[in-house]
Amino acid sequence: MTINPENIRIEDFSYELPDSKIAKYPLEKRDQSNLLVYNHGNLVKDNFTNLDNYIDSKTSFVFNNTKVIQARMQFHKRTGAKIEIFCLEPIEPSDYVLAFQQNHSVTWKCIIGNLKKWKSGSLTKKVSVNNIEVELKASKLYGEGNAHIIEFTWENRNISFSEILENIGETPIPPYLNRDSEDIDKDRYQTIYSKLKGSVAAPTAGLHFTEQILEKLKEKKVSIEEVTLHVGAGTFKPVKTETIDAHEMHTEHFIITKKTIENLLKSKKIVAVGTTSVRTIESLYWLGVKLLEQSEIDFHISQWEAYKLNNDIEKTDALNAILNYLEEKNLDEIQASTQIMIYPGYVFKMVNVLITNFHQPKSTLLLLIAAFIGDNWKKVYDFALDNEFRFLSYGDSSILIP
Repeated sequence: MTINPENIRIEDFSYELPDSKIAKYPLEKRDQSNLLVYNHGNLVKDNFTNLDNYIDSKTSFVFNNTKVIQARMQFHKRTGAKIEIFCLEPIEPSDYVLAFQQNHSVTWKCIIGNLKKWKSGSLTKKVSVNNIEVELKASKLYGEGNAHIIEFTWENRNISFSEILENIGETPIPPYLNRDSEDIDKDRYQTIYSKLKGSVAAPTAGLHFTEQILEKLKEKKVSIEEVTLHVGAGTFKPVKTETIDAHEMHTEHFIITKKTIENLLKSKKIVAVGTTSVRTIESLYWLGVKLLEQSEIDFHISQWEAYKLNNDIEKTDALNAILNYLEEKNLDEIQASTQIMIYPGYVFKMVNVLITNFHQPKSTLLLLIAAFIGDNWKKVYDFALDNEFRFLSYGDSSILIP
């Protein structure tokens, strides 16, 4: 039964998180994290290296293969004032791959730090790429909500925007770490299977995985599936409204290949690695529902749409509808976006098991956890706090089996 969002108070999804419990840095080895095992209501503390002990053979794992970009750039005005430009998503061209390939100019939606000091004019910065120096110019075009549309231009057509970001950008570690990014973050705030650039936050549930862990899973005949959802800065946006109906979810873009959809169709059990994988494949189901029920659709799942669509359609029918569409259009992948808000009362259509870190109080991510395991989320978080688990992005892991 769907609960009206007007009746869900964010205060009910809060807990006391001491600063000492927040992991400020990653562990020396990725897979040495603690693993909280929630299995049909029972709780155990284990090590992440033993993850395969809790996985049935022939299960499908879904990983988000997005790659974090060096999204923060520091500029200085002639007065000495420091201005930070934080790239959120490409506008022109809007395709991520094309945006990174641009070799003269590109337009991005950005958040500006110290905006009051940048009233007019362009900012410039010297960039050295492969010992070639180029001047990068940033021009403010117009505001859009809390963000601004910024045009970046440079004169050397042998240098791409991707190379510029790699050379002057900084890793966009989460604001709650309360520190500047360091060299270690460039490697460790990235999963080992990251491939497609576009995220400004890591899908952190995947940070614990190593080649050894993946090999152990493959030995159990686990199917490794990849989707791409580019994680936006909105993932850190706290819910500041009293009830969740007034909170606006951020939009994130995702890509799923035809082959992955075919494999998910055959899967008896799906393990989602991280909340971003959950959002992606649950949104995939609802796209299939829309294709079955509407003659023309936009490939976007809005915030409350999943609660208004037909809830009775089988997963196989929804996924087959998408495969038929791809076949008709001669496409190898589906590209879409989602604003889906998963909160208690949501009925999961794709995901059976969830691997995830421990999330901030009063966050939409915690609402998703509560939707997945019900009120037992409190039991899980109390256990984690009482048993020295590390919290948030660089913290420990959990496997949730409802």
